[in-house]
Amino acid sequence: MVSNSSNIVTDLFPVIRVYKDGKVERLFGSQYVPPSPEDPITGVSSKDITISPEVSARLYLPKITDPNQRLPILVYIHGGGFCIESAFSFDHQRHINLLVSQAKVVAVSVEYRLAPEHPLPAAYEDCWAALQWVASHIDNSSMEREPWLVSHGNFNKLYVGGDSAGANIVHNVVLRAGAESLYGDVKILGAFLTQPYFWSSNLASKGCGNPRVETLATEIWMFAYPSAERGIDNPMINPLADGAPSLARLGCSRLLVNVAEKDILRNGGILYVDAVKESGWKGEIELFEVEGKDHSFHIFNPEDKEAKIQMQVLASFLMY
Repeated sequence: MVSNSSNIVTDLFPVIRVYKDGKVERLFGSQYVPPSPEDPITGVSSKDITISPEVSARLYLPKITDPNQRLPILVYIHGGGFCIESAFSFDHQRHINLLVSQAKVVAVSVEYRLAPEHPLPAAYEDCWAALQWVASHIDNSSMEREPWLVSHGNFNKLYVGGDSAGANIVHNVVLRAGAESLYGDVKILGAFLTQPYFWSSNLASKGCGNPRVETLATEIWMFAYPSAERGIDNPMINPLADGAPSLARLGCSRLLVNVAEKDILRNGGILYVDAVKESGWKGEIELFEVEGKDHSFHIFNPEDKEAKIQMQVLASFLMY
């Protein structure tokens, strides 16, 4: 698309632009790739499925050596500021292939609806629907069940995880699971939040030395959720806001929060861990910090030494 600045109504460079005629130009993100019957590097198999008219997913299965072995189930939620990227993108396909291979899990990578075509809370609802769909496979009477989940999934080891905006969605989904039951009373064992997109007026006021990045953190949220009450102090982006639901209600038993030293979102992740510890939540929580790295470094460069270490941490968490 040839950009004409006079026709742009929203410019969130380098992420996304919207034009007067309604066209949306996504400026950042990797190309779409098809699933693979067997990834040549990891041996992981993948396929695409439809969950509902609004929600689809890419499923992943590691190489199976014991057909009777039941594997943990991971519902994964990709990042992208609620407005870019996809479960079907090259970067996330590569990331999940590596994670599934190392952790030996069955993964369901959710393709949720994006803003601005579908403003929040659409993505939250889509990911909740995907989680409920996964849980429904515990019911043997279900007519249309996914064979990989039925044959290989262990519903006593259900995990939810995500990166950036995906990690934000994970928090909100797990909080909802603490108030509403999943299908068949399935429980979430654990959740990981990697560089979670938490933000607030307090964090914005402290600055990070990069005014444009600070502004983007606020603008992207308001772009994705224009009707959010209190803006960046809405509890869905600021879990520590006044009046936010108690973190003691988080509906899982284990939490892993990963942050990166140079990431503007680092402090929000650390404050979240402290708040969970102080909330009275009865589970186990761990904070893992990578030094010298910035936001989503592990997605863009999985061969990086620190990315490999973080992948080992994630895999160990899921193999509990």
